[in-house]
Amino acid sequence: MFPRAGGRWLETMVNSETAGTAETGRSGQAAAVPRGLGRGRGGGWPAVGALAAATCTVVTSEMLPVGLLTPIGRELRVSDGTAGLSLTLTGLVAAVAAPVLTLLIGRRDRRAVLAVLMAALTAANLLAAYATGIGVLLAARALVGVGMGGVWAIASGLAVRLVPERRVAAATSLVFSGVAAASVLGVPAGTLVGELGGWRAAFTAMAGVCAVVALALLVLLPPLPAAGAVRLRGVLGLLRRPPVATGLLLVALLVTGHFAAYTYVRPVLEAVAGATPGQLGTALLAFGVAGLAGNFAAGAGAARSPRTALVGICAVLTAAVLLVPPVGRAAGFPGAAALVAVWGLAYGGVSVSTQTWLMTAAPDAREAASALFVAVFNGAIALGALAGGRAADGWGTGGVVPLAGALAAGALLTAALGRAPRRGGGAGGGFVGPGWGRGGPGRARGGRDGLVGPDGARWAVVGVPGCREASWSAGGVLVRRWR
Repeated sequence: MFPRAGGRWLETMVNSETAGTAETGRSGQAAAVPRGLGRGRGGGWPAVGALAAATCTVVTSEMLPVGLLTPIGRELRVSDGTAGLSLTLTGLVAAVAAPVLTLLIGRRDRRAVLAVLMAALTAANLLAAYATGIGVLLAARALVGVGMGGVWAIASGLAVRLVPERRVAAATSLVFSGVAAASVLGVPAGTLVGELGGWRAAFTAMAGVCAVVALALLVLLPPLPAAGAVRLRGVLGLLRRPPVATGLLLVALLVTGHFAAYTYVRPVLEAVAGATPGQLGTALLAFGVAGLAGNFAAGAGAARSPRTALVGICAVLTAAVLLVPPVGRAAGFPGAAALVAVWGLAYGGVSVSTQTWLMTAAPDAREAASALFVAVFNGAIALGALAGGRAADGWGTGGVVPLAGALAAGALLTAALGRAPRRGGGAGGGFVGPGWGRGGPGRARGGRDGLVGPDGARWAVVGVPGCREASWSAGGVLVRRWR
């Protein structure tokens, strides 16, 4: 498929989701693509919508205690900090479950795996609804972590198999919009149900939503068999790439800082602005709506430059978090709520921007990179909730704000000074490597449906603009990085 270049041949091709291999020989022709490799039958935007619903549901399940900490602690007779462990434990379990499940599922159909994990979330939320003490609640929340870690790690890399190549970036943003939608719809709705029917009713309702989403995944997703299993060596090998390590550090700092404060946003707003339960729901709704807008705005910006997008996000997030207490005391609830909305606008872009950063840094190992992303993201949620709980118990609820601001400022320095992924090579941002790079004899030409390669075959960019790999449009196969 590629011409000889400098005495070297491209030896291996890998599926963009699984790192399974198909050999190419001296003839330059690829071996037959196994049935089921690349895109599944059907799918399209309804399937992408089902994945967005799944990410929304799992994130809502994880964050549901945020608006219910006070009544949970009151009924179970524990402090706000101890009740916050229901979020900490979920994040810790999800951080471990994401890479472990990615390794264990092997070549199993991703549609079936996602449906099973959503069923586990249904059971977990029902168990939480009937918890008789903090121990039972934490056990239920651990099961939520298992389901969430697996669903998020798998779903985040499936868009490329469901829509045409030119729509992958938009589809990926839609999948991650479920994270922001969890703040817009999930957490405020859970808080409202908790106010009307008690916190147990909120968990019961969440179980019903999980069951509906599990059914939607079975109906709307096509069969998604994998051509090969993700290997531990491949996952760990990504950590040796400086742009990947920088991206994961950004995730850790931003998410830890955010959840150190956001987990305790209810007591903070009650303390500094005298917020009532009804006003708290309004503030969380404003946070979520702004976050949804931030998700799509940041997705477009990150496609052009992940570094620029994340520098802006970090700067706004740092300022907004640190200003909530003084503005809340000076201007009351309206001022504090406005800053919470700005906070949401900035944080809404974190998931899609950091995921874009990592996908750009490792386009040849999407599922492995997604597993690392979810592991660090959820570990940071747990660490943030834990650190915020210790700060709240030791210094009062106001102590979580400077902690969060300091971590966001550290993320700003990392985004500005750290090693960012390259946006392609050669003149004009084309592909780099034998036969494709600057001045090469077979340099790719732009085309309406993608790129025309050195052999005259049509190829199309996979993932983000400027990535260093290309996809054979007939088989969804990625070329491994050129040596």
